[in-house]
Amino acid sequence: MNKILNIQSKDLFDIVDLTDEVKSFVKESKIEDGLINIQTLHTTATIVVQEKEPLLMQDIKEMLLRLIPKDKEYNHDDFDRRTVNMCDDECRNGHSHCKALFLPTSVTLNIIGKKLQLGAWQRILFIELDRARPRKIQMNIIS
Repeated sequence: MNKILNIQSKDLFDIVDLTDEVKSFVKESKIEDGLINIQTLHTTATIVVQEKEPLLMQDIKEMLLRLIPKDKEYNHDDFDRRTVNMCDDECRNGHSHCKALFLPTSVTLNIIGKKLQLGAWQRILFIELDRARPRKIQMNIIS
């Protein structure tokens, strides 16, 4: 059983909590025991399981900016040399791809007794690593 979530990110580091949508999908699936995989269909976004505490979210954003600054020069952003995977509204987002290299594109979680298994503070978060845009997240349940 699978489903696509369509979301609209608002900006770089927009964090969207997907937990309630994932729990609803698990409930409607009526799967007793299995796995659910939640995957971003983009190369400049991530899906993580993390505590959604505002100061921690700020720490994560600041750490990513320190490690991979947006204002550094990236070969990917040199449109005079780059000739592949270009689109009409191409933007300079080498920093976004480099951030994504260190973060997962998906998470897989257990379903036991018809319930999604999460720890006390765990939330399923989509994090935008680029700019505001429509995004797709695919969920797939395996029983």
